[in-house]
Amino acid sequence: MTSQRTGTALPDEYLDDGERLGADELKDLQLSRLKATVRTAYENVPHYGKAFDELGVAPGDLHTLEDLAKFPTTSKAELRENYPFGMFAVPREQVARIHASSGTTGRATVVGYTKNDLDTWATLIGRCFRAAGAAPGALVHNAYGYGLFTGGLGLGGAERCGYTVVPVSGGQTARQVQLIQDFRPSLISCTPTYLLTIIDEFVRQGIDPASTSLTTAVCGAEPWTDGMRRELEEKLDVDAVDIYGLSEVMGPGVANECVETKDGLHIWEDHFYPEILDPFTGDVLPDGEEGELVFTSLTKEAMPIIRYRTHDLAKLLPGTARPNFRRMSRVTGRTDDLVIVRGVNVFPTQVEEVLFTLDGLSPHFQLILTRPGRMDELTVQVEARADLDSKSWDRVAADTEHALKERVGVTATVVVVAPETLERSVGKLKRIIDRRNLR
Repeated sequence: MTSQRTGTALPDEYLDDGERLGADELKDLQLSRLKATVRTAYENVPHYGKAFDELGVAPGDLHTLEDLAKFPTTSKAELRENYPFGMFAVPREQVARIHASSGTTGRATVVGYTKNDLDTWATLIGRCFRAAGAAPGALVHNAYGYGLFTGGLGLGGAERCGYTVVPVSGGQTARQVQLIQDFRPSLISCTPTYLLTIIDEFVRQGIDPASTSLTTAVCGAEPWTDGMRRELEEKLDVDAVDIYGLSEVMGPGVANECVETKDGLHIWEDHFYPEILDPFTGDVLPDGEEGELVFTSLTKEAMPIIRYRTHDLAKLLPGTARPNFRRMSRVTGRTDDLVIVRGVNVFPTQVEEVLFTLDGLSPHFQLILTRPGRMDELTVQVEARADLDSKSWDRVAADTEHALKERVGVTATVVVVAPETLERSVGKLKRIIDRRNLR
């Protein structure tokens, strides 16, 4: 489903050379870059040299794009096994910047960038902002967190493409509102859930969010639905588009929605080669079928990545606004965010879709898994909107339980809590709290 609000595309003169490639030119470029990447990884990254040899493949076995399926995939676990710099293909002295994941569930995953990598990254962020309808010269309020997380510094690279970037970072939401009022940016970049928090702060201060200078919101770093898009657009009076990326592949800027269509994210295939795999068998699936999204980098120097398994569930679709680049559907969930409750598969995005159909509930929620006896139980904690009378909470909770059973097929206990009760995140919102192993 596309948004009812549709922005205006920039003139073709804003397209870069990569966006102008014809279909055959793109395939030739992909194959040339893919061959170079595979050889670089094999010769300079011990992990890949061993993985290729164990599978019995060599760089010379890559003759067509389809031959990539013969090569091994890469997992987050393997990146952690090579912590900190074991996946680098260049000497550490040639690495200009290092980013890393939080490492909250184990060792951090570390990624490196040469100066050329940073230039490429900035170029692609500029491409994303132009796809969102923002011409160079626009003032960008960047509310992604700065630091080891790739979001803040990654999107901040747009300054190299002619944008004026205000590096606000995350948090201090009242100050975010003040700076938006004072600086009058036209574009804001942050996670969709944090943008909702900023909207709430506008309302708390008695300011109509739709009265601001903002015209465009570029949101990513977590799955979000068309229901959330509609809410963001209606309350802020902006065009909200999706940006996709992950640190292991580059960071934000791997793909982006185009403002004139909002029908999925065009993948910048001159730099990243996508595949969709069956998450259980690992077989490559044809375009149009949903499975696990896998990426191979085509131009990264410091840390080339071969067939990285993202865990994100999506489809590959033909290009529209950028016809030479395939689109990926919005991520519908993650293979590692799948919750199975008494035989029913549940993804957080399914719950979010239900919540947007019910009056009085916000999209701020958490799924809490417990096992008080022999069976798993699911509790959905969701914040009420400020205008929902607390006397109605029990009724709304019962309605939500019924809707979840009817539309998702899961039996859950719904607990409605006061606004701003659940912990906010300026990075990725933690949707699932697993307490089954705490007994």
